[in-house]
Amino acid sequence: MTARLTLLGITAFWLTMNAWLWRTEYGARGGDTPVPVQLVWRKILTAPDASSLSVYEAGNRMGYCEFSTGVGQQMATFDEDKPPPEGYTTRTGYQLHLAGNVALGDFTNRLKFDGRVQFNPAHQWQEVNLRITSHLAVIEIQSLATNQAAHVKFSNDGASVLERDFSFAELQNPGALVRALTGNVADGFLGAFDLPGLAPDATAQKLEWDARRTRVRIGTEAVPVYRLETSVLGHAVSVDVSTLGEILCVELPGGISARIDEWSKP
Repeated sequence: MTARLTLLGITAFWLTMNAWLWRTEYGARGGDTPVPVQLVWRKILTAPDASSLSVYEAGNRMGYCEFSTGVGQQMATFDEDKPPPEGYTTRTGYQLHLAGNVALGDFTNRLKFDGRVQFNPAHQWQEVNLRITSHLAVIEIQSLATNQAAHVKFSNDGASVLERDFSFAELQNPGALVRALTGNVADGFLGAFDLPGLAPDATAQKLEWDARRTRVRIGTEAVPVYRLETSVLGHAVSVDVSTLGEILCVELPGGISARIDEWSKP
């Protein structure tokens, strides 16, 4: 009799715990739960694996990009049977790397891009390097946080066409910045992305991100993700991040998105 009661008690406990876990994961929170933005940002900076995404415009594939972290690159060099040295990310800081190529609008030549952002151990950015190349021109952007400025260089066939420094104060005026870099083609450039025209005195909005935990369907599975959302010039921007920090899907203005291939599979 005692054995039966013990077995019954263990079974009831197991069923109760599983029901509670299921309710915590699926039911009690109504699907979406607000989370701190810093939590998601920390996940992204320490993601162990790279994110390979296909880029689409209005549903048509236009290129690809790969997003990786310095932490993931370092972990790849460690013995998989041994844990990485304790606190190694704290000593070395963090790095984000984005590379890929796309074909925009009516341009027949693909744009290649390669960018890196360096952060200190406190997650504060220290340096930005971005290079965009096409058959027509090369754009290079370099910035150090200590200089409070960004150096921008346009070159064509190895010859410099435009080269100047922009202070961070100037960078807060997107209209003036775009027109300084693109001249008379600014309106066409903005139109290619379905963005509104920018008045000369337009000022940049401060990006305010919201973060929540939700579920999305990838392939045939519904999986938990972190979703970051903000608005840029009146257009919604969202980023879905796995619980390990990998970028899964990015939705940008103008019908442009980047997502893992499994995202669109039935």
